[in-house]
Amino acid sequence: MNSILFTYKQIKSRPLSSALHIILFATGITIISLVSLLKDSFENQLDKNAGGIDLVVGAKGSPLQLILSGLYHIDYPVGNIDYAEATELSKHPLIKQAIPLALGDNYKGFRIVGTNTAYPALYKGQTEAGRLWQKDFEVTIGSKVAARTRLTIGDRFSGIHGLSAESDHVHEDMLYTVAGIFKETGTTLDQLILTNMESVWEIHHDEHDEHHDEDDEHGDEDDHEHEHAEMPKEITTLLIQYQNPMGAVTLPRLVNSSTNMQAASPAQEINRLYSLLGIGIQTLTFLSGFIIFISALSIFISLLNSLKERKYELALIRVMGGSRLRLFSALILEGVSFAIPGYIVGFVISRLAMLSLSSYTDHTFNYTLQGGVTSTDLYLFGASLLIGILAAMIPAFKAMNTNISKTLSQ
Repeated sequence: MNSILFTYKQIKSRPLSSALHIILFATGITIISLVSLLKDSFENQLDKNAGGIDLVVGAKGSPLQLILSGLYHIDYPVGNIDYAEATELSKHPLIKQAIPLALGDNYKGFRIVGTNTAYPALYKGQTEAGRLWQKDFEVTIGSKVAARTRLTIGDRFSGIHGLSAESDHVHEDMLYTVAGIFKETGTTLDQLILTNMESVWEIHHDEHDEHHDEDDEHGDEDDHEHEHAEMPKEITTLLIQYQNPMGAVTLPRLVNSSTNMQAASPAQEINRLYSLLGIGIQTLTFLSGFIIFISALSIFISLLNSLKERKYELALIRVMGGSRLRLFSALILEGVSFAIPGYIVGFVISRLAMLSLSSYTDHTFNYTLQGGVTSTDLYLFGASLLIGILAAMIPAFKAMNTNISKTLSQ
């Protein structure tokens, strides 16, 4: 009987115990692999979507919310800032480039962003069909927007007020026209609808006038004349790239102390977010490591206890010509036979869980998480092999040193 068949029969003879060892080991592998995948994918998305932006300027409030809404388009904006004040700031000699973003509407959950052509250039955006917007109410849409909404060149649509697709306030009287579709970039550009800022201002200026008219109708009847004040031009955020490293020292303090705006550094806020998430990641890693340790311990105890039941069988193998090395390798192979299937099961479950999470984030935040084979998986495979060997090492030495005559005499 060869070692593989011998090991298979031994595992088959204890199905419940064997299944428990594999499940425990797979649980630990699943947690470590899934946490590693999420961490790598999360960091990769944040790095890609940073677009080389050094500073985000917006309304005063939460700096992290400003970064998430203005740079990653995940959260809701803090508020708006005056365009004239932002323009004045953009002339500062320490600023290489300042890109304004004006938000406020969406189409089927995809944000309509008023900006200039420098914005898609951050993400190396190129049109797959059509061209960049040139006139008011022309838009160029991301690849994910085109795929989900089935919009094509020349199609017209109405924006929905706010950033929620469930809003009932539709700008039916002002239609956008699709002028182009971006190639897929794997960045936040894929999920945006870009137009010029004048289009966003015009829609909300008319909305502002409508509210004024309603107020007039319900106001004092003697007030026959009412002049509508021109609605000030506002933007949501200003994305800034420094001219040189001195900008990081000067500009945030300047904006926060001497303007009505707030400056937030993406690098600082994301590092703060990493530190908060890092506690949870470390906790889960320690937990999964503990589970794997318990699994290895259970494999060790199981093999050690099974030696008492199999000592006559092992002695007979020696009598029939089996070498000490064969007994040693058979026990080592048995330990590995618990660890490797546990790794495979854990690997498969972690990928299925990643697919489920990716589907959720894709539909909720329009972000797709990536899950392939990583270097961590290779390390985990090596660690699983080593743990299986170490767990079986002592039982294997005891099996190898079985006293044939004493065992058979009993």
